[in-house]
Amino acid sequence: MKFFVFILLWCLCGMTLQAQFVYYPASDFPLLGKISEKTETRYERLPALLNGNTRPPVWELGKNTAGLAIRFVSDSKAIAVRWTLRAQVTMSHMALTGIQGLDLYTLEGKKWRFVNVARPEGKENTAVIISNMEPVEREYMLYLPLYDGVVSLEIGVDSTASIGQPKVDLPVRDKPVVCYGTSILQGGCASRPGMAHTNILSRRLNREFVNLGFSGNGQLDYEIAGIMTNRDAALYILDFVPNASVQQIEEKAERFFRIIRDKAPDVPVIFVEDPPFTHSKYDRVMQQEIERKNKALHIVFDRLKKAGEKSIWLLPSEKIIGDDAEATVDGIHFTDLGFMRYAEYLYPVIKKRMKKE
Repeated sequence: MKFFVFILLWCLCGMTLQAQFVYYPASDFPLLGKISEKTETRYERLPALLNGNTRPPVWELGKNTAGLAIRFVSDSKAIAVRWTLRAQVTMSHMALTGIQGLDLYTLEGKKWRFVNVARPEGKENTAVIISNMEPVEREYMLYLPLYDGVVSLEIGVDSTASIGQPKVDLPVRDKPVVCYGTSILQGGCASRPGMAHTNILSRRLNREFVNLGFSGNGQLDYEIAGIMTNRDAALYILDFVPNASVQQIEEKAERFFRIIRDKAPDVPVIFVEDPPFTHSKYDRVMQQEIERKNKALHIVFDRLKKAGEKSIWLLPSEKIIGDDAEATVDGIHFTDLGFMRYAEYLYPVIKKRMKKE
């Protein structure tokens, strides 16, 4: 009997907690991280014109919300979210909070600080991210799931609180950094969205990043190069080598670059080598494949330099996630430690290139 009463009180408490929130459509607030606003629905990454004009897996992955974030300001004592997932994707090697969840950051001075994560529990989700705060106005950034799509999204605040447009222009949205790549770029296997390296770098540089990572499908599709210049970028990062074969690098990498360069003749471009995945120390076939891919990339890069290209750089990846073999979940995909190390490796390179240009 006592147990039943406890459960009843617990449920009533939860109902009371939910009842105190007023929910607002996230569509009322700025959405960061998109290459184009002309998408079929708001919460996806590829413009509608690519439907039927890119490979089906690329199109489907474009509906994942990797790198997208909502900006808003509120003086609420608590923040909640309601969201509906597109597909309820699950994977054996990645946390659901990274695949399907959301996480919240707040601005302290000019630095972003993690608040908490919204844990998914099904296709329809409601979560209280944080409560018991002082009722002072704060700038917030809410990251969307990395490996699933969002059909609808609402932000909940106290019934007596306000919520509105951000008052601080951070991250700066003018001239974003546009990144193209693979599952690692998309965020596999970060424990939560804010730990994908593009999101880490966006906070550190206070610059908007566009994440065009396509799990298993960063294979130099020319139509993706064609949309990368839809935004006036500060920098392009091409991190496709883990997915591209030697033949694809030899045959497609230069043309992929030229499509971007023809529309953005002065914007810096950074090519990134294939990282030495931790198990390649023991897997001889993997080790040889990495060496062959990186050699092919160097040949393409050297050819571009000889042709007179100036604002291009090739980033070696030997130490990109450290040398202790502790930064991946499966020998390839990064843990939070791997993403943090990758971000720290890229940060000074990107900052220097952006400042110089």
